[in-house]
Amino acid sequence: MTFKVGLLGLGTVGTGTAQILLDPADRQPLLQELELYRVGVRSLDKPRSVDISRDRLTTDLESIVRDPAVDIVVELLGGLEPSRSLILTAIAHGKHVVTANKAVIARYGEEIFAAAADAGVYVLLEAAVGGGIPVIEPLKQSLCANRIQGILGIINGTTNYILTRMQREGGDFGPILADAQRLGYAEADPTADVDGWDAADKIAILASLAFGGRVERSQITCEGIRAITASDIAYAEGLGFTIKLLAKAKRQHQGDTWRLEASVYPTLVPLSHPLASVNDVYNAILVEGDPVGQVMFFGPGAGAGPTASAVVADILNIAAVLSAGSDRDHLDPLLACRYLQTVELAPAAETAARFYLRIVVQDSPGVIGKVGTIFGEQGISLESIVQTDVSGETAELVVITHEVQEGIMRQAITQLEALPLVQAIANLLHVL
Repeated sequence: MTFKVGLLGLGTVGTGTAQILLDPADRQPLLQELELYRVGVRSLDKPRSVDISRDRLTTDLESIVRDPAVDIVVELLGGLEPSRSLILTAIAHGKHVVTANKAVIARYGEEIFAAAADAGVYVLLEAAVGGGIPVIEPLKQSLCANRIQGILGIINGTTNYILTRMQREGGDFGPILADAQRLGYAEADPTADVDGWDAADKIAILASLAFGGRVERSQITCEGIRAITASDIAYAEGLGFTIKLLAKAKRQHQGDTWRLEASVYPTLVPLSHPLASVNDVYNAILVEGDPVGQVMFFGPGAGAGPTASAVVADILNIAAVLSAGSDRDHLDPLLACRYLQTVELAPAAETAARFYLRIVVQDSPGVIGKVGTIFGEQGISLESIVQTDVSGETAELVVITHEVQEGIMRQAITQLEALPLVQAIANLLHVL
């Protein structure tokens, strides 16, 4: 039995996927039953590193998703459109879909999964989060007996690479970003990565799967790493921390009910924590469940090989179901997705955290006392407050707080900014 695959996109990941499908020897035997039938590209004449006969290529992507011969559509175009429309058209024509597109799933997952359930087809997305790290399928299947309490992870390789180099070299964000772009680790427009949008898309997907309902991407609080300086890196290291861009989704219990905290923040991570040693372009995702406890998934978070590995694994999952005789009226509930409800998210102001605060102040007697008084008036307990880096008439204060609601912390900062002796709030970061 042969299953015909229609591939949309022959970029980095598309090429890696095609190479696996065209070279099945010594891999999972079921690969022998997959045929790379049609490939949608932007240009027929572009030089390619994979040998695909010209008669399989087309610039008419619609023809692939409508072709009655195609069993599985693989969408590797990225972006919101035409990806969303092509996925929905494929579903409407009875095609199973595999995608690596975190942006389209984070924003239109409810629409896509509802359409797939109605049509009796699968939409699988292992490659959308974590590159080659298997985390989507474990959340849906291996960990499905657990009550998930929280997810915490480094899920953007570009920002992790930049922060790792800042720590190793003592450099500032701008020059290292420029070098990362030159080396191909960062896009020409790095906004989605460095401003945290990519990580927010991914945690929205993971949270939706883990907590059994749609997590609205627009409600996830998101901050990037542009404001991180070499000074912050150095202060953090001196205090026993490293700085990572962390995505988090965590149950916030309120009696018999709960809400979800979901966010992306640059965060001081204790050097003893397992995520502290995840460097360069690697990703790691820590899942806490009841009764399993904590499990961590680690590996390369991007690249042609790792991401293509996840894409083809999804194709094989669908092929295995089809080989067993798929009943479109009875999809495997551990393989399919459908959001039956929307998860309530806690407002950012009502979430609690420890904080790192760096303040530029006038170097004058009593400054620490006046700053400490404002924290005391807000009921904020301080773990440490240190005056450092005295330069002329100014100095820097580095404060670490105990856990406090974010809204209360923001009120304290407003009061600090009103003090004449405070020249600037240089940075505010979360502390794990």
